[in-house]
Amino acid sequence: MERTPIPVLTVQTAPYEDQRPTGGGGLRRPTALFESQRNYLPNFVQSLLSSIDLRDRQGCTMVVGSDGRYFSKTAIEIVVQMAAANGIGRLVIGQNGILSTPAVSCIIRKIKAAGGIILTASHSPGGPGGEFGVKFEVANGGPAPDIVSDKIYQISKTLEEYAICPDLRVDLSRLGRQEFDLENKFKPFRVEIVDSVDIYLNLLRNIFDFNAIRNLLTGSNQIKIRIDAMNGVMGPYVRKILCDELGAPANSAINCVPLEDFGGQPPDPNLTYATALLEAMRGGEYGFGAAFDADGDRYMILGQNGFFVNASDSLAIIAAHLSCIPYFCHMGVRGFGRSMPTSTALDKVAKVMKVPVYETPTGWRYFSNLMDSGRCSLCGEESFGTGSDHLREKDGLWAVLVWLSILAARKQSVEEIVRDHWAKFGRHYYCRFDYEALEPRTAYFIMRDLEALITDKSFSHQQFAVGNNIYSVERTDSFEYVDPVDGTVTKRQGLRIIFSDASRLIFRMSASSHVRATLRIYAESYEKDPSQHNKEPQAVLSPLIAIALKISQIHERTGRKGPTVIT
Repeated sequence: MERTPIPVLTVQTAPYEDQRPTGGGGLRRPTALFESQRNYLPNFVQSLLSSIDLRDRQGCTMVVGSDGRYFSKTAIEIVVQMAAANGIGRLVIGQNGILSTPAVSCIIRKIKAAGGIILTASHSPGGPGGEFGVKFEVANGGPAPDIVSDKIYQISKTLEEYAICPDLRVDLSRLGRQEFDLENKFKPFRVEIVDSVDIYLNLLRNIFDFNAIRNLLTGSNQIKIRIDAMNGVMGPYVRKILCDELGAPANSAINCVPLEDFGGQPPDPNLTYATALLEAMRGGEYGFGAAFDADGDRYMILGQNGFFVNASDSLAIIAAHLSCIPYFCHMGVRGFGRSMPTSTALDKVAKVMKVPVYETPTGWRYFSNLMDSGRCSLCGEESFGTGSDHLREKDGLWAVLVWLSILAARKQSVEEIVRDHWAKFGRHYYCRFDYEALEPRTAYFIMRDLEALITDKSFSHQQFAVGNNIYSVERTDSFEYVDPVDGTVTKRQGLRIIFSDASRLIFRMSASSHVRATLRIYAESYEKDPSQHNKEPQAVLSPLIAIALKISQIHERTGRKGPTVIT
């Protein structure tokens, strides 16, 4: 029986002024806005698709996935219907719409797709009262560069219509190919539903020594692990890779069913929100613990008794142990990258290894350029994002497998490995204060006044006395980055105060949310003496924090008594 072609409709719409991607081609907003504002999602999807040159778009392949949060299935249906209407030839979608951000990057690169669309708001809460996001990945499998984000925004401001096939329905649960005949299209539109894990798992098999990790988890000297997927996208990956493939007991994995509201908790792997994992690790039964965020690109590492490994230390320790990973033994190590707020612990390792370090603004798209040009092998951010040139995204499970590889090679505990690292390279005491959900104008004026203060000549070489500590300002700036690949200049990426003892204070506005603002304060202090490595970071850094609070007046100007989250 001949199928009736599915109509392609053109729908009139009106532009929105607030659809500027917040970096990496992503739009993140309250879910209620996507649900209640007429054509809000179709407008952005059309702007995104129209940013791809017509000749590159016609007949091309794109990848689509989500972290499973509320509104994802509705959004995937709209994305599929609009992709078909806009001339996309084939979509590759994870089963039930589930694909981690690293898996999307992996598949784009594997099948040489034109790009991908990820429906995620990262570590933000889900559910009807949470947040929703649409993120655009380009052909290298990485976040859209700023020039693409700007193009999407310019299109969104003048958009008058969008194309859609409202009668097109895809069965996301059925693996395999589905074909659809469209009106006025010569070739059928194809959708391929793929296993969410398999392609990514095959990549990992070629990076790691799975036998060594399997022996760590199942051998005579096995360690017990506890892995928290936080009811995000990583549940299927943890079960299939760590449990089925590498032999960890099934009860090692918790919160592995993706839920639309992530079980009512923010899917944010830190000490504030991953409390179930922290309590389990404090009991002493488990030797290694990890948690992942909603879309699987961020992670947290805990050792026995709840020993916390901060993200900057984790990055540096991974860098120092790349020889444990067959991939790097084969490919070599060309350079390291870190975001400017990330501690300088990585720099100490790079100096010993005689490789360059690239200090970039926050945002993985800056690392993508370095990796595409062959300059960078390992990159990381203090917000629990780490990855290498195997992909163009940060990769939480990759980082966990690196840690398990290190444990297998060193035959020491997490805490012993960290303390040995401090003894060799020194300890970088480090913390981050997040002031979340601030009124945007208040946050803007705090940063504006702070920049005027610290860049004034009178601030240079100023001294601050806090208790028995005296901090002398060596230099200050508003961080700007010149891309060594293409010369692109990115300005106003955070305020830095660097003291004569190499201590640092950094102030930065987060661009991840729209309705409210987040202001972050970072403090770092270096200690070479091993006898001074057992102090509490808050105690060591309290004089720096006192300086930060005094010069920013953040408590007085916001009415807050303290930060929302301390990491």
